[in-house]
Amino acid sequence: MRKERISRRKFLQKAATIAGGAVALPYFVPCSALGQKGKAPPSDRITLGFIGSGKQSQHLIRSFLNSPGAQVLAICDVDRLKLERGQKIVEDFYAQRSGQPYKGCQAYGNFRELIAREDIDAVVIATPDHWHAIMVIEAAQAGKDIYCEKPLSQKIAEARAMVNAIRRYGRVFQTGSMQRSDNRFRFACELVRNGYIGEIKTVTVGVGGPPEDKPLPAEPVPDYLDWDMWVGPAPWRPYNRDLSPHISVDVFPNWRYHSDFGGGGMTDWGAHHFDIAQWGLGMDDTGPAEIIPPDGKNYKVLTYKYANGVIMTRDNANGILFTGSEGKVEVNRGYLRTWPESLKDQQIRPEQIHLYDSNNHYVDWLDAIRKRAKPICDIETGCRSVTVCHLGNIAYKLKRPLKWDPNREVFVADDEANRLLSRSYRSPWYL
Repeated sequence: MRKERISRRKFLQKAATIAGGAVALPYFVPCSALGQKGKAPPSDRITLGFIGSGKQSQHLIRSFLNSPGAQVLAICDVDRLKLERGQKIVEDFYAQRSGQPYKGCQAYGNFRELIAREDIDAVVIATPDHWHAIMVIEAAQAGKDIYCEKPLSQKIAEARAMVNAIRRYGRVFQTGSMQRSDNRFRFACELVRNGYIGEIKTVTVGVGGPPEDKPLPAEPVPDYLDWDMWVGPAPWRPYNRDLSPHISVDVFPNWRYHSDFGGGGMTDWGAHHFDIAQWGLGMDDTGPAEIIPPDGKNYKVLTYKYANGVIMTRDNANGILFTGSEGKVEVNRGYLRTWPESLKDQQIRPEQIHLYDSNNHYVDWLDAIRKRAKPICDIETGCRSVTVCHLGNIAYKLKRPLKWDPNREVFVADDEANRLLSRSYRSPWYL
């Protein structure tokens, strides 16, 4: 990865303004403050830094604070208010657990400062999608293990570059497609993989559509936000609160519905539901061979065709429905339905396929770090799942059928489509 053409001093000076200055350097807290009740010596702890401190990151912060053997040392964000709130969540947690004041979570406005710290073992990345590739690759180069929120990447070529970096530097990576750590989704996929609904015919995946790219008027940039850094490698555009709302607004930002920053509902929920569809089909290391957008005639909805004859479609309903020659399985958050109904009580026999069993997506990653093993949603899985999402968005954009080679990860004899596999980066950022 080529470095940006900007002096480190200038970059760090700007970052320091957003961070609001450094706080006290972190120190190790007692095991009791980490929720370990004296069972985890300091040598077994995994020290974490968080890049991104928005709504989703704050959920992750709390989840990892309550995970055995993890200690949060640092938070990074280009929004000073979100940064301060994330820092406060950490320090209040440790103060309450230990019964002592705690000022050991350092705040940063520049992610490079955080990943440069030798006392941080791993990072959790929860930024908008257009930042994922740069941050993951640089964190891997710095020797950090990584948890990155889904969807894995903004483009297909980025996802493969991220896989290559993780493998090259020997890092343990977990994609935040946490439905794999829900026993309903796992059991549904085991029913499908073991033939309990017969030969798979179709899969219906209920997710939102492609980005909308609605025009947004320019607004004054808040004094607590480094907007230039927020935009980062994406094409420049003026600030609008719809992209990065004030911390007091209890809504998720809409940046993901603008194609410079996200992939709409296709990559948002798609990184969850297409991921489960791929798992149930046994396609974690491959993908579809043809993608057909709706044409109002023969194809009413977005349609994927796999080389084995399975048809997968995208619908507006939520969840995943597997339809086979002898039954059906539908799964979503909070429910599992089967036809026949008795399948819900089916016991998977010892000699049959048993999928990776994880009951906690965060602890699973931490355990994998200790074992130097692949977690339940390794980066290759994240790459293949987000590829399905991006393939659909490209078909929507070009409004015509596409043929895809999942082995070479290119469109077949289609230069126009292949140009959409990657993107240009705004200077001074490069991949």
